[in-house]
Amino acid sequence: MGRRSDGFSDWLDDRLGLSAVTSLARKKTVPVHRWMPLYFFGGMTLFFFLVQVMTGILLMLYYRPSAEQAFESVEFIMTTVPFGWLIRSLHSWSANLMVFFAFAHLATVFFMKAYRPPRELTWITGCLLLFLSLAFGFSGYLLPWNQLAFFATKVGTDIAGAIPVIGEWSVRFLRGGDRVTGGTLSRFYGWHVAILPAFTFLLLCLHLLLVQMKGISLPPSEERKPRREMRFLPHFALREMVGWVLALGVLAALAALFPWELGEKANPFAPAFKDIRPEWYFMFMFETLKLVPGGEVLGIEYEAFPILLFGFAGLLLVLVPFLDRRAVREGRSPGFTAVGVLAMIYIVAMTAWGYRSLAPLWVVVGTVALVGVLMVTTRTDGGGR
Repeated sequence: MGRRSDGFSDWLDDRLGLSAVTSLARKKTVPVHRWMPLYFFGGMTLFFFLVQVMTGILLMLYYRPSAEQAFESVEFIMTTVPFGWLIRSLHSWSANLMVFFAFAHLATVFFMKAYRPPRELTWITGCLLLFLSLAFGFSGYLLPWNQLAFFATKVGTDIAGAIPVIGEWSVRFLRGGDRVTGGTLSRFYGWHVAILPAFTFLLLCLHLLLVQMKGISLPPSEERKPRREMRFLPHFALREMVGWVLALGVLAALAALFPWELGEKANPFAPAFKDIRPEWYFMFMFETLKLVPGGEVLGIEYEAFPILLFGFAGLLLVLVPFLDRRAVREGRSPGFTAVGVLAMIYIVAMTAWGYRSLAPLWVVVGTVALVGVLMVTTRTDGGGR
């Protein structure tokens, strides 16, 4: 039996080259220092993405992407399919947690200057994965075809119409027509389950490959100390698995105790909700647009300027490894760190303003988040002992 097993292993290795992969994994090491727990954010993002894939496949077995049947199919999942309500809640909660950890992972990588050479492409693919996560959230929001999702999608696609030159084309491209209809739902469904997953899978494979090839960087404050390392297999991987188990417990508790509501079926002829709000990760942009007065200058709507500014900020974020030359030379860049801190303060403050009815909670959450950011930045950007 042993010879047969070895023969099959050799045959499989000859076809797939598994020994090269396992050899690379055995050689991989992870730096050990005080900020090592921050390395788990990327793995947490991957975990919640895998939950998204598994629960999404189960939901696809019953979901029907049409204006006539979408709401009813989700209602059937939640009321008739065994544990269907739990699967949908797991899918919804994991989507929010995935975006949260994607933001957290990007922020820690930024403040630890982990985008320095030779990891520029790792940073770029990570930024693109974050943008794809936001696209997943936007495209999936409409799929239950309820009132809130319908009018939120209408407002969200209307915003694209303010973009100069391509605004009208952008709205028609997003909606598949002039209005939000069943065609829009089918289009969003196609993006959500086919186009976006395909791009995400390719970028994720490239991102993980780059992490394996280029390794994990040290924060600037830790580079002057004696280097300590831990083997990825099995030591770091086992710690990652413990984190995944804990994350699964938290996710299951949230899904069971706070199941995702369905609401009422979308009615295009009903009056719009008074307090339409997007998902929390779009809230800071939404609140910014609400502060812009109506009107236009030189044929360009005032609303177009913050939209273009957010797009430009996204482009600058992707290009950070090529713009932050001081981090390349000295390993630290207080100017970029200060800009990052100000951006975090703005995002947290505007999100809290959007949920001002939960002001006491947001004061606590925002204070803890900002204190954490300031601790990381002062310690990792050359300020640690």
